[in-house]
Amino acid sequence: MGQSYVVEGAKLECSFGNAPSNLQIPFPRYSLIDGKKEAIIDDYQPNQNILPFGMCSSRSNPEVARATAANRGRLTPQPCKPMTTSAWMRGKSEVTVEGVSCLLNVSTLRCQWCGVIRISEDGQE
Repeated sequence: MGQSYVVEGAKLECSFGNAPSNLQIPFPRYSLIDGKKEAIIDDYQPNQNILPFGMCSSRSNPEVARATAANRGRLTPQPCKPMTTSAWMRGKSEVTVEGVSCLLNVSTLRCQWCGVIRISEDGQE
């Protein structure tokens, strides 16, 4: 798979979520690709850039752990509330937008609940 730049609306997947999500860029961005805002590695804020992935099945998530314990140890997924606290990894440092590395389709993001978020579609047509 070749590398490509990521734009707003890119499809995201989490290793512990049961549904895809889309990358959001709610603020103005002056670098566009085919009329879509170009993503940067700082687009990682939960519920702003990274929306829920359906139901979470990570036992590291306190809500999942509580529900699983209450269900006698049987895994009990709970609503996903992404907890991303640092920038995407593997951005394109040689190309920047507003002084920050661009996001690539091979970039990954870690959730505090042990999930790995990947880009399944870069958002470009």
